[in-house]
Amino acid sequence: MKNHDAPNPPLAILLFTLFTLLPLNPAAGASHAGPLTYLWPLPADFNSGEQTLSVDPDLALVADGNGGKSAIIKDAFDRYKGIIFKRGGSGGRRSLALERFAAGGRKGKRSASYDVAGLKIVVHSGSEDLALGVDESYKLFIGKSDGQSIVWEATIEANTIYGALRGLETFSQLCVFDYGTKSVQIHKAPWFIQDKPRFNYRGMMIDTSRHYLPIEVIKQIIESMSYAKFNVLHWHIIDEQSFPLEVPSYPKLWKGSYSNWERYTVEDAYEIVNFAKSRGINVMAEVDVPGHAESWGVGYPDLWPSSSCREPLDVTKNFTFDLISGMLSDMRKIFPFGLFHLGGDEVNTDCWSSTPHVKKWLADRNMTTKGAYEYFVLKAQEIAISKGWIPVNWEETFNAFPSALNPKTIVHNWLGGGVCPAAVAKGFRCIFSNQGFWYLDHLDVPWEDVYTADPVEGIHDASKQKLVIGGEVCMWGETADTSDVLQTIWPRAAAAAERLWSKKEDISGNITLTALPRLHYFRCLLNRRGVAAAPVNNKYARQPPTGPGSCYLQ
Repeated sequence: MKNHDAPNPPLAILLFTLFTLLPLNPAAGASHAGPLTYLWPLPADFNSGEQTLSVDPDLALVADGNGGKSAIIKDAFDRYKGIIFKRGGSGGRRSLALERFAAGGRKGKRSASYDVAGLKIVVHSGSEDLALGVDESYKLFIGKSDGQSIVWEATIEANTIYGALRGLETFSQLCVFDYGTKSVQIHKAPWFIQDKPRFNYRGMMIDTSRHYLPIEVIKQIIESMSYAKFNVLHWHIIDEQSFPLEVPSYPKLWKGSYSNWERYTVEDAYEIVNFAKSRGINVMAEVDVPGHAESWGVGYPDLWPSSSCREPLDVTKNFTFDLISGMLSDMRKIFPFGLFHLGGDEVNTDCWSSTPHVKKWLADRNMTTKGAYEYFVLKAQEIAISKGWIPVNWEETFNAFPSALNPKTIVHNWLGGGVCPAAVAKGFRCIFSNQGFWYLDHLDVPWEDVYTADPVEGIHDASKQKLVIGGEVCMWGETADTSDVLQTIWPRAAAAAERLWSKKEDISGNITLTALPRLHYFRCLLNRRGVAAAPVNNKYARQPPTGPGSCYLQ
């Protein structure tokens, strides 16, 4: 009896031959020769032809390998099939190809109507673990079968289910609805694509403290992230303005929410994490301490040094750290990702020195307020590490006391340039989010600046470059809520997404010729998928069009 969970040896041999013997071109944009390839982000290596293939609206899935039968794969295939065939559909009939593919065979009469009747997805690993550095590589082949070949018309091969998800996104972008034939077609076939990301960490931050974002809006953001192959949602859940998250061990904390209707239950948080995982996206939560925490004291006033000194949190009390430990224990049950953000930015310690009991505590320990800031950050790091997390801190902690930070610390750059080079020189890992380029609430930053900013700028040693794990665009929420958050994120976030995924040498040169037309196309693809991406050419992000015109030119 055939073992359907094992990789198909003939297929693996043939794909190896295709991908090693055929001349794969580096991304077309690098050579500036020939027509552009309208894929975003640009794959690492690919080869295409001149054929146009039709795709069966009853496109069938055949899963193979140890991970091919994963529910994540099946759900993703159904989801992308809905996107690809949003227009038309199967017209109520079941194709002969579907019958044959469902049976796992190739015998019998081939449907004369369509060139691509099925998609085979081969996933070698059965693991569904999602972590930083999970293999997201994939190979994609699309060609016209003669009915005798062992190659399926379309095949995705990946080591993990998350690589297969990235391949499905690429496949979906190659499928285009033709208004003349009213069918879905794939142009420039046959396609041979070998792809993998440049950086392991490709993040987007959302802020649900400055403005509450409903669960469905967060899901829309996550879904749109998957279209650009982002893989980390940095969830800045709480801040000084509001505390919307339920913490069972300290149930009064979410008294700091704006209202009883602007909250996230434990079940809500689980739902967001699981929804993201099914799209290959990790969720990194943030608890920003010791500053940015005034809202905590609404439920527990003892966390405030005094009624007139509501942040930073009270460094003198064991209760402060007991609460942080209890909260992180609750959150560890929800957030399995190995990284946890502890903030540590913009800490104004002036009121510590003017609060009598804090002032005495400092004097008893011969400690300055700067020393107390360091003490707090390091104690919070110890707590997070004890829960099995790697701590991430904003760059102020590194700028203030680099030698004291736990060596596991990942430094998160935001204030300006030069921080990642300095951090990796001392052996720390770094995340790039320079506010001059990748803060999406800075509405005057054009797409070109987002696109050309590079996380390893100023780092010339290859071994040090590897310590930059990637980058993140930040959607701070002071002026963004449900009404405008998506058009503030997109399309500029896509510029950073390609920088983080594609080879640097393939997306350099004259970006007005090689990137801008593709970014216009991707923005329109987002619009077609229901994502409210603003025009690319806006002087200020998220503005509406200035007048009539084509989506592809605005």
